[in-house]
Amino acid sequence: MKKLIILVALAFSGVISAQNNIEFEEYELDNGLHVILHEDKTTPIVAVTMMYHVGSKNEKTDQTGFAHFFEHLTFEGSENIERGEFDDYVNSAGGQLNANTSQDRTFYFELLPSNQLELGLWLESERMLHAKIKKIGVDTQREVVKEEKRQRYSQPYATFAENIFSRLYVEHPYNWTPIGSMEHLNAAELNAFMSFYNKFYLPNNATLSIAGDLDIPKTKELIKAYFGDIPKGKEVVQPTIKEPELGGEKTAIIYDDIQLPAVMMGYRMPPQTSDDAYALQMVSSVLSGGPSSRMYKRLVDIDQTALQVGAFPFSLEQGGAFITFSLANAGKTIRDMKPAIEEEIGKLQDELITEREFQKIQNQMESSFIQSNSKMAGIAESLANYHTYYGDANYINTEIERYRSVTREDIKRVAKKYLVKENRVVLSYLPKAQDPDNKTEN
Repeated sequence: MKKLIILVALAFSGVISAQNNIEFEEYELDNGLHVILHEDKTTPIVAVTMMYHVGSKNEKTDQTGFAHFFEHLTFEGSENIERGEFDDYVNSAGGQLNANTSQDRTFYFELLPSNQLELGLWLESERMLHAKIKKIGVDTQREVVKEEKRQRYSQPYATFAENIFSRLYVEHPYNWTPIGSMEHLNAAELNAFMSFYNKFYLPNNATLSIAGDLDIPKTKELIKAYFGDIPKGKEVVQPTIKEPELGGEKTAIIYDDIQLPAVMMGYRMPPQTSDDAYALQMVSSVLSGGPSSRMYKRLVDIDQTALQVGAFPFSLEQGGAFITFSLANAGKTIRDMKPAIEEEIGKLQDELITEREFQKIQNQMESSFIQSNSKMAGIAESLANYHTYYGDANYINTEIERYRSVTREDIKRVAKKYLVKENRVVLSYLPKAQDPDNKTEN
């Protein structure tokens, strides 16, 4: 048993060698369930994953947090699995399991010894067809989610995503984050959760992606046995809300339980599948991709106004936010940092980056791409992601060409197009002690 647990841990931590080309088979069952299979017999491990194309953007405005909450509820059991037994089955088999919810999808996985593949399929088929939601489970998970939210938001600066997205998006459901509103969850009746389940947890709204030590013909037989008879549901239509222009810079001061001031700037960005999103990813590397990056050298090394800096695209299916942040050094203020960040962004808008910088960020993109596909769980998730968002699972082998096609001119162009005042939200995080009204905004 210990040996199996060690193998699972090694596979999950990424010791499996990256491959130049990832081969896979994909097909659909009659009920619409999309299946992707990747065989790799390097270690006797298999990752069984299920991705549902439902996240917080699919929620109603008075039912925020439902997607994330329902992720918790599905571990409560089913018609054939008692409460608490989901974990017991996987742990007893020497495996691991978990799940996560984003704005765009809900993802479940079991990482198991390969001779336990059938267990993973059974568990996911039970989740899809026979989830059993009782009042005791709803009450229990409400407390779990409350505690999760308390722990998450007790961290310094932890409300930045919620505060940026609630201002960047007004009409679109990206206005709220997956953790949602506890008010909405407290008010919801049992039938509301079952309605959510029946609407979104359908084979035709899911991708079953399996990677690892498997026999493909035998696996197909098992998949048909466990999922083939599950009824197809109504087509799930993704939101089509068109967000109006931001209409000018939005600013807010957030008084938080912190010691050091920080400034966060969020710029509305295009969908993750767009060419411009790839260029913005490379912009983030120019600004904060290591100690030699522009923001780090300027604010941390030269000016010494910042303790930490960063820039990253929060890419989503229908948009997202390009975010920069800077945490003040002792004795420094937001006024010491913000102009320097804007100057570094301005340079990107006015001048082409050097050939040396360009080569460095290309290398960073390739390294990151390889690392993301260096373990079984990562491969299975990537295959499901590419199918769900791009309609082409083979992006796992070709997406790197999207980065390679970005030019220095593209980097300058997207910086000039998106990283502008009229397209941003600026948050100034200050210690609560500085709040003149002794009030907080969260």
